[in-house]
Amino acid sequence: MTTVTDASDSDTRVVPVFEGESLDGPLQGLIDSGEAKAGPKKTAVFHEDGRRVILVGAGKRDDADAERLRVAAAAAASRAKEVGAKSLAWDVPDVAGATTGVVQGTLLALYSFDQFKSKKDDNGIASLELVGGSEDEANTAQVEAESQNAARDLQNLPANVATPEFLAERARKLEGVEIEVLGRDEIVAQGMGALASVAQGAYAEPQLIVMRYDGGGGGPHLGFVGKAVTFDSGGISIKPAAKMHEMKFDMSGGAAVIEAMGAIARLGLPAKVTGVVGATENMPSGRSVRPGDIVTAMNGVTIEVNNTDAEGRLVLADALAYAVEQGAEKLVDLATLTGAILVALGHTYAGWFSNDDAWMDTIDAAGKATGELGWRLPLHPEFEDSTKGKYADLQNVSEARDAGSIYGAEFLKRFVDGRPWVHMDIAGTAWGMKRNYVGNGASGFGVRTLVELARSAK
Repeated sequence: MTTVTDASDSDTRVVPVFEGESLDGPLQGLIDSGEAKAGPKKTAVFHEDGRRVILVGAGKRDDADAERLRVAAAAAASRAKEVGAKSLAWDVPDVAGATTGVVQGTLLALYSFDQFKSKKDDNGIASLELVGGSEDEANTAQVEAESQNAARDLQNLPANVATPEFLAERARKLEGVEIEVLGRDEIVAQGMGALASVAQGAYAEPQLIVMRYDGGGGGPHLGFVGKAVTFDSGGISIKPAAKMHEMKFDMSGGAAVIEAMGAIARLGLPAKVTGVVGATENMPSGRSVRPGDIVTAMNGVTIEVNNTDAEGRLVLADALAYAVEQGAEKLVDLATLTGAILVALGHTYAGWFSNDDAWMDTIDAAGKATGELGWRLPLHPEFEDSTKGKYADLQNVSEARDAGSIYGAEFLKRFVDGRPWVHMDIAGTAWGMKRNYVGNGASGFGVRTLVELARSAK
């Protein structure tokens, strides 16, 4: 879809407007009249020599970066779709990251999910040409955006389609990635009592999806771990009915890991990465784990299950322990873990938690470089003490129910064997971000950060 060219015959040209800068010819007239503005998301349409021109605000040139260009490109794409454009040609500004921003903002904004609609959403825009910019950067940006949109597809699928076995089959289709899948019997045989306890109430078969990519390079062996609860009813500790349908999104961390692994392989990055996704449903039945049950995780830690709706940390406990066993030297997990993170940070920031400052800085830099923002919250011995169980080593929730997101991170810390680790609580950013290039629905959050991490981790 994306090409870099010196000239274009596309039906719609897109021109960024920077604050205090002039444009050539009649386009300047739209700025002088106030119809075209440099403000973010502002657009104006002009016709010149039988061709449509969309002017889009890009702010101050000195502040421009890939993220600001994503926002501008998304605004332009939305306006182009409204006016019936069939092909876009972007005048890529001479700004670091502009090519990435233009490509990703356009492709992410044009995403739609209409698989189950009788009338398909034909957005009409079939091609994107870049006048200027870097061809290599454009190709990389397109792979990353396509992978993020693929993660959004997985998120948007209903739980009766996107079962754990469906996710495993999707992983098997990744090119350049070695796949191993453990079913229910293998999970139990591995001693993964935490994951197995969540899965025991569901008739859908759980899957531990293991993806291995070795592109060489001199960096550490990375472990990417994702929570993929394909539907979370809460189990015996059942959730309220309101918005329970959104719990199909509880596999968003796993979706990000799967599609990031595919992107890393497509790009041929010089990195060694093992991805581990714990996939299961959390359902109430006569065989479900009960509040008060005690289970044993793969690393021998025993857990009181005081609330079956705090199941994500049980799934991740065994997935993290398995990644450690596979030799991962530095770990990051992604999970829609707690509603508390949404209360704290809304839909703008994910929550970052870490046991290692240097590793935290690396991941935070990757997030900032890709526009996927996180905010670090603290770990502390007092929070760690609250995770200790009365009858077992740990309890999956405490009676106090305060500092809920931190509590979840302190719990997970017990399963990383002291290795550098970051927990990304994406419950607020996996969907509902309202950011204009991903809209209100599934965002695919985390794919770009993981790819950048594989590219840059030392």
